Amino acid sequence: QKDKKIALLVNLLGVVIMVALAVPMHFWVPVFNLFDASAGMGAYWLRFGSLIVLTVVYLVLHELVHGIAMKICGTKKVKYGFTGMYAYAGSKEDYFTKNAYIVVALAPLVVWGIVLLVINLLVPEPWFWVVWLIQINNVSGAMGDIFVTVKFSRMPADILVNDDGVSMRVYARED
Repeated sequence: QKDKKIALLVNLLGVVIMVALAVPMHFWVPVFNLFDASAGMGAYWLRFGSLIVLTVVYLVLHELVHGIAMKICGTKKVKYGFTGMYAYAGSKEDYFTKNAYIVVALAPLVVWGIVLLVINLLVPEPWFWVVWLIQINNVSGAMGDIFVTVKFSRMPADILVNDDGVSMRVYARED
């Protein structure tokens, strides 16, 4: 959070991922289907309202999956919150091994990536982009989780990670 250059890089990578997921998909299911009002304005507004509501629901469920992964990895109490910029799940008292924390970090990307892909394959074409935009949010929004996974993967195997949701502390042995 404090390193503005890294924060900018992570966010720019998120934008690149958004474009990389949106543009090719437009050639499979044109994005214009999202704006199609031929079934009536009610269906049109229902899709847009659903997109807004489901995006908010997804953000809550994303953090819930982080919390469930934390519980599976041994956390006693998960704290959920919202900073005004982002939602979070964290634990002040618990420490995760490197591999456990990588599971915690990537769990929402994997779980929701699979769930949203299956839903995308099942919804009618006018609803495709409603679900795909949430999937784009899932993948591009996981850039921070992917960043810490890559960073921690390069660290010693015996590190411990404490993530209170707002900040992280990484502990390693002194040699």
